[in-house]
Amino acid sequence: MQKSTRFISLSGLSGILAGIYALTGAAIAYLLVTNSPRSYLILDGYIFRLVLLDLFLVAFLSAATAIFLTTRKAKKNGEKIWDSASRRLIINFLIPMVTGGLYILIVLNQQKYGQTGALMLIFYGLALVNASKYSLGDIRYLGYTEIALGLICAMLPGYGFWFWCIGFGVMHIIYGLIMYYKYDKA
Repeated sequence: MQKSTRFISLSGLSGILAGIYALTGAAIAYLLVTNSPRSYLILDGYIFRLVLLDLFLVAFLSAATAIFLTTRKAKKNGEKIWDSASRRLIINFLIPMVTGGLYILIVLNQQKYGQTGALMLIFYGLALVNASKYSLGDIRYLGYTEIALGLICAMLPGYGFWFWCIGFGVMHIIYGLIMYYKYDKA
């Protein structure tokens, strides 16, 4: 019954790699900003566009790696990659993510920059909790952690970058290692 209602082929290694991509991207963004003449970002600046590209590359690499490794694991286990459970997982993940992304763009357009790190963590955490109903329940705990980090980050907006690194980098590596040893290592 669990196989028919839950998508269980998620790869722990993809979580580890997503965390590594996030920390690498954060290091690149940090160097771009700290070595710029201003040492801070402005929305219409060249450095901002480079940091935004960096952020999109991290997201793309993380998603592509997750799709590749999850597809490989599903084939190895003789499971379908695209069925009703995986569709529900994607839909329930994307609703909070797209909503959060649009809200962040609205906030940035209003020139309110201090909460973007917190908002990214909170909406990503909500997406994970929402999607966990259709996958391994362990994802829910990563979601709760991301939400908690986002709320703490909202109280300390000057530390958004560092909370982002912890949430998207360190927590993904820890989560990926737990998932790898719990489900992947055979």
